[in-house]
Amino acid sequence: MSYSVFILDDLKDKFQLNFIEDKQLFPEIPDYEVPMELTTILREFIPLALAIDTEKARSELIVAPLLAKLKLSLKEISLFSGIEFNVDAEAGLSDRCDFITSKSREQYRLDAPILVMVEAKNDRA
Repeated sequence: MSYSVFILDDLKDKFQLNFIEDKQLFPEIPDYEVPMELTTILREFIPLALAIDTEKARSELIVAPLLAKLKLSLKEISLFSGIEFNVDAEAGLSDRCDFITSKSREQYRLDAPILVMVEAKNDRA
């Protein structure tokens, strides 16, 4: 099974995950002003992404600008798009990922630790 076909219920069952929905993941994040440039881009791109209404459009017009801005702001991370990330084929953890961020400055190859793996899912699936 590739990353793109996982659904939340399958993940819960397959990996015995427990979801905690009544607590904030990062309760003490300081206020942060979103750069005007990013706000402008998203204000323009989100309606277009929603009108096109595909996973690819959401990936390219919403997720990519956010992650690119994150990468440019945090020099100590790397950002990858569309690369193979084969962790455990038997468990279904192998495929190309839409986006991966790593806590490594190296941009020419993926290096641990992996911070976030992002799949731009179709909201109708």
